[in-house]
Amino acid sequence: MTVRANCKINLGLRVVRKREDGYHELQTVMLPVRGLYDTLTIERADSSDVEFRQSGIVVDCPADKNLVVRAARLMQQRYGVGGVRIALDKCVPFGAGLGGGSADATAVIVALNDLFALRLSPATLATLAAELGSDTPFFVYNTPQYCTGRGEIMTPADVDLSGLWLVVVKPDEGVSTAEAYAGVKPQMPADDLCALLRRPVDEWQGSVVNDFEPHIFVAHPRIAALKESLMAQGALYASMSGSGSALFGLYGSRPDVRFDDDVFVHVEQL
Repeated sequence: MTVRANCKINLGLRVVRKREDGYHELQTVMLPVRGLYDTLTIERADSSDVEFRQSGIVVDCPADKNLVVRAARLMQQRYGVGGVRIALDKCVPFGAGLGGGSADATAVIVALNDLFALRLSPATLATLAAELGSDTPFFVYNTPQYCTGRGEIMTPADVDLSGLWLVVVKPDEGVSTAEAYAGVKPQMPADDLCALLRRPVDEWQGSVVNDFEPHIFVAHPRIAALKESLMAQGALYASMSGSGSALFGLYGSRPDVRFDDDVFVHVEQL
């Protein structure tokens, strides 16, 4: 079978506190980006192992460390899933805060549930996905979700951006998760993120914030400049997604945006 693993953006991201287990408590709303996706072809294999190959964007990661392979092996260990052959055509930039690797892993879990007729519930699939990452469970549901905890505790979010245009940009540099969290200053927000998101989009700027931006923008001036460029080119709202380095802008009509040749650009109507 062939499946699409679309990415996500974060509408606001608050880092509330650091937990005793080393993780951070978050508040964010994740929104699926349907038109920007990786493609996975997954089929049974004669061997008992996981056969993996990749095309598209090159990810500097050994195959056995890739979340796709780890997801397949998790399903083998828990449910006796047989050998599988997986081909990944990668189009979602990595090191971007778009959740591309998490989306791929979750797509494998969901696909193997279908391929081997396991009949696992969405809640069980989300619990499995959470073992591979904090934002992986989101992709089981793949609808707007208000996420707390490490990002794995979710409730449906009442966010409808249909009709708006989305522009996603990523410079030719990444931000590691370790770098992002090392510089952030956790704080309990005084306002409610979901209430802010019920306001008109053109009122979000300055109130719907990403707590990673201040120190990431200092360390990576080009990322800051790209956000300024999105706003200068007519965005109603612009923000960094996740821990970066991708940013996005929301527009009221189809935008005619221009960026340097080395900037990844994706445009779609929501």
